[in-house]
Amino acid sequence: MTQNVLLKIKGLKVSYGGIQAVKGVDFEVREGELVSLIGSNGAGKTTTMKAITGTLPLAAGDIEYLGKSIRGQGPWDLVKQGLVMVPEGRGVFTRMTIIENLQMGAYLRNDKDGIAADMERMFTTFPRLKERAHQLAGTMSGGEQQMLAMGRALMSRPKVLLLDEPSMGLSPIMVDKIFEVVKDVYSQGMTLLLVEQNASRALAIANRGYVMESGIITMTGNAQEMLHDPKVRAAYLGE
Repeated sequence: MTQNVLLKIKGLKVSYGGIQAVKGVDFEVREGELVSLIGSNGAGKTTTMKAITGTLPLAAGDIEYLGKSIRGQGPWDLVKQGLVMVPEGRGVFTRMTIIENLQMGAYLRNDKDGIAADMERMFTTFPRLKERAHQLAGTMSGGEQQMLAMGRALMSRPKVLLLDEPSMGLSPIMVDKIFEVVKDVYSQGMTLLLVEQNASRALAIANRGYVMESGIITMTGNAQEMLHDPKVRAAYLGE
């Protein structure tokens, strides 16, 4: 059975600070997939994610979501349509409590019972957030803030969840926890696009992978095959 393409990037070019950071990129994410976009720091991965979610303008190309162009739409428009990103650096509301941050994730919803049920689900998924529900987000560790950012995004009930470098700067134990959650969310039927420098962890849980180098896609394929590809291992897994 052919999976529906939910997100399609076509000929994407993005200039950033006078430099063309993305130079004509094509890739797609199908319904029910976990797709990993890997590459070294500065490859253009985060720029691509910002362009998809409307926080950076496109120099050329198009982005189709649910079969329609979303070029020029702002992040708030895309959240309404179910395209939601957990940004690099987490971006939590530091002067708000954990509960208030999670509630902000559901600000476009008005199904009170559904919101309450999802809040409980977040507390089950992230027990540490429940323990600290009334704590200010700015006083939490980086790993806890990453959990909160993911929980807040999930509160919006996205159709496609974009994760930009979720393991960056976290302790090994917290990295394990974050990847566990990503696998758990995926197993529940969520469609995900995961941008990661930790190539081995990202490919290990993905269906398909894309390698990005200097603003272009240089390789694509089945994630498990890529994980064992000598070129990928040499370039990204230190072997």
